[in-house]
Amino acid sequence: MAQPYEERNSAAKTRRQQEDQRRMEFRRAIEDRFELRQLQAEISDVPSDFEFNYWQAAPSASRRSAQPAR
Repeated sequence: MAQPYEERNSAAKTRRQQEDQRRMEFRRAIEDRFELRQLQAEISDVPSDFEFNYWQAAPSASRRSAQPAR
């Protein structure tokens, strides 16, 4: 049996509100993480010029794919 229009509309509205809430929580988490990293960078003893990630520090030979066998 088909649902009345008001019930379908209410369910869709509730679903959209839940999706919006999840989206906002995710966005807040990203913003909090960004602010935390900014604060850590400001109070860090090591200048940002010397900060490396694994890929920047790894020698370029280790990042290349294997050479084909002959």
